[in-house]
Amino acid sequence: MTHDPALDAHEHAEHAEHAAHEHDPFISRVSITIAVLAVLAASVGSLETIEAGGAITSSSEAVLSQDKATDLWDEYQADSLKKHLYGIAADAGGAKAAQYAGTAREQIGKQAEIKAKALEQEAERDKLLAASRAHERHHHWLTAAATLLEIGIAICTVAIITRRRAFWAGSLGLGAAGLVLCAVAYLL
Repeated sequence: MTHDPALDAHEHAEHAEHAAHEHDPFISRVSITIAVLAVLAASVGSLETIEAGGAITSSSEAVLSQDKATDLWDEYQADSLKKHLYGIAADAGGAKAAQYAGTAREQIGKQAEIKAKALEQEAERDKLLAASRAHERHHHWLTAAATLLEIGIAICTVAIITRRRAFWAGSLGLGAAGLVLCAVAYLL
């Protein structure tokens, strides 16, 4: 069974409309509450999905940045080996000693550029991991908010069946708590 917040909201609105035809003011108010809570639950559910996607995307991009950094560090190590080999060859003397010494110096400059790029990729990775954690934190709060809103809808249904105001008040409280959790998701 799939969970489609928009479809759930539509279904709850239909139930509310049917209940409103009874012309009981209490039933009408509770029915309107169901419709409002359903729209809020669908909206919070959509935000929850967006945050989950953001967490996954940021995490994947962080892995790619780490891969790029790893490749650059591998290149840095290879250039370090070349630098040492050319340095040894230059120290050995011979006709090409000056050329080998120059190549060893070039490797030092190349290594500095590669190191800067690798550090840049690692910084990007860290930034993306932090973004992923923030998206995940928002997602968890929004999941709780959506759950409270959906429980509020269910309790409204109980209020209609039993015609008890206490259940309706409880559903309003759960709806308010769900909205508070939604706000907290973005304030922390």
